[in-house]
Amino acid sequence: MRDVDGCVRGNGGGGGPRRDADLLEWIGFEQCGVLTVAQAVAAAGRGVVRGHLRLGRWRRICRGVLLTENGRLGWDQQLWVAVLAAGPGALLGGVTAATLGGVRGLRAGPVDVLIPAHRTVTRRLTGLPLDMPGVRVHRSTLLTPGTRLGRPPRTTVARAVVDAASWARTDDEARVVLAAACQQRRVLPSQLHEVVAAHPRSPRRALIRATISDLDGGAQALSELDFVALCRRYGLPSPDLQQHRTDARGRHRYLDAYWRQWRLHVEVDGAHHMDVRHWAADMLRQNEVWISGDRILRFPSWLLRGRPDEVAAQIRAALTAAGWREPPS
Repeated sequence: MRDVDGCVRGNGGGGGPRRDADLLEWIGFEQCGVLTVAQAVAAAGRGVVRGHLRLGRWRRICRGVLLTENGRLGWDQQLWVAVLAAGPGALLGGVTAATLGGVRGLRAGPVDVLIPAHRTVTRRLTGLPLDMPGVRVHRSTLLTPGTRLGRPPRTTVARAVVDAASWARTDDEARVVLAAACQQRRVLPSQLHEVVAAHPRSPRRALIRATISDLDGGAQALSELDFVALCRRYGLPSPDLQQHRTDARGRHRYLDAYWRQWRLHVEVDGAHHMDVRHWAADMLRQNEVWISGDRILRFPSWLLRGRPDEVAAQIRAALTAAGWREPPS
């Protein structure tokens, strides 16, 4: 019996290799009905393949890749087409692999495929059908066995997230990918550090390392990463992020940013804080912070980017009022 790569294996009856419908059905099931011509011929024979195509039961997707039905491609089938059309050793990467690994909310785009660096892009990818999204091919010298998992084959979540950040259109988009993956607990900062360490020539390597370090320090969202960067830029002491505290009713709370020594608390408000359902709860929580004797400042996340001078000036004034002294330059 032949496996999905066309290799001979035992068929359980001791009679050597065979072609049968069971093998063809199994490959079709495992690959969502998408096969290479070589797989189909190895499993069923060239005459059977030609017959299915001639009668319209099967559809030729592109050079060397078939669909064992004649309808439109579903999403899983599109992923299989991308991997099989890219040729031997190909696997899904970047945003595509991160999304398959459970990271939500990432910008949709072309299907990202990684191939070994010694290979050229296959001609099959130039003939993809109109019901397929674009396929973006990347070459890598670091496609070790530990990189690959799943069906269709894809990179690990940690590798996918670092690659997605490297390939992002902007620095902000790169930081969003890293923050989303860590915030959703799909990957640990330590795992991202390991991937970055193994890729010394990755694009945006310095930015990615700095962002991972900020995430490791407690930053959970892009607004908090912006806040850490703002403090660094304006010479303010680094706050503790996502600090745990217990309120007057014994409930567990997390502070966005807190300078424990000076008892200053800063909240960075995202869009959800504008919802009336959250507004009263936020006000009550703020009152409890004031009652406890802490100072509290609140800023909308857009203000951190749009008017950082004003934000930094107010934080500096609050820290100074609480006893902080700016170190001499």
